[in-house]
Amino acid sequence: MTSPAHDPAYRAVEQPSASEQSTRQTLSVAIITLNEEANLARTLASVQFADEVIVIDSGSTDRTLEIAREFDAKVIFEPWKGFASQKNSAIEKCTGTWILSLDADEELTLELQQEIRVLLRTRPPADAYMIRRRNLFLNRWMRYGGYYPDPKLRLFRRYSANFAPAARFTERPVHETIAFDGILDTLKHDLIHHAYPTIESYIEHMDRYSTLGAQIIVDKGKTSRSGWSFFYNIFILPFFTLVWNFIFRFGFLDGREGLLLHLYHSTYTSWKYAKAWQTTRNH
Repeated sequence: MTSPAHDPAYRAVEQPSASEQSTRQTLSVAIITLNEEANLARTLASVQFADEVIVIDSGSTDRTLEIAREFDAKVIFEPWKGFASQKNSAIEKCTGTWILSLDADEELTLELQQEIRVLLRTRPPADAYMIRRRNLFLNRWMRYGGYYPDPKLRLFRRYSANFAPAARFTERPVHETIAFDGILDTLKHDLIHHAYPTIESYIEHMDRYSTLGAQIIVDKGKTSRSGWSFFYNIFILPFFTLVWNFIFRFGFLDGREGLLLHLYHSTYTSWKYAKAWQTTRNH
């Protein structure tokens, strides 16, 4: 059977001419993984035009590593150090002049693949590029409620950007930020984020993220110690989060999936503050 990495179907995008090849910028893709067999093949298939793919794995026990090697990715094991530190490690191992940082559940559209290839045929005018992201919930594109265009800085010149430093009080455990210096621009086409294919996957993620978010709240000392702050953070803030996103940001236009997403997101906000309060209560 032909390896996906060598299947011509994955390389259908037009090849550069000889003159363009002489000025073409090389591209490395950096991905971190842990048990991503459900997502990784789709992601890697969308970046087969890259010069190299670096996968930093923190101990997968499913077929993640097998899939990565089928696509000729360079796989490296490293113990988990936090999102920012793990992604920085992947970036440091890239050798391309440009780096595309992806999550394992993200996929480049064909239009975005073509746009990046054309961009890197010559020297791009900017040092980094934002990419708009389509977030999927139950396989439906969430167009409203603050979930689109959701721009992320993902494509950047080597040495021009990295993720927040890995220190307990400076690294954000969830939704890590990226530091950048230079000229910034935005690409025209979208990245697809296969975020939550099932309700169970959303609840599992929000349970984990709310625990990490509670750590940030505890570090900042905002732990709902008074009766009013407890009521506000556990009940009022989640309620207004639901109203703001679902009604005033038109989340209702995303149908039943939109209702469920915003309802559960408001629950996540309540969980986060409740777990922070529980931590200080136990101590």
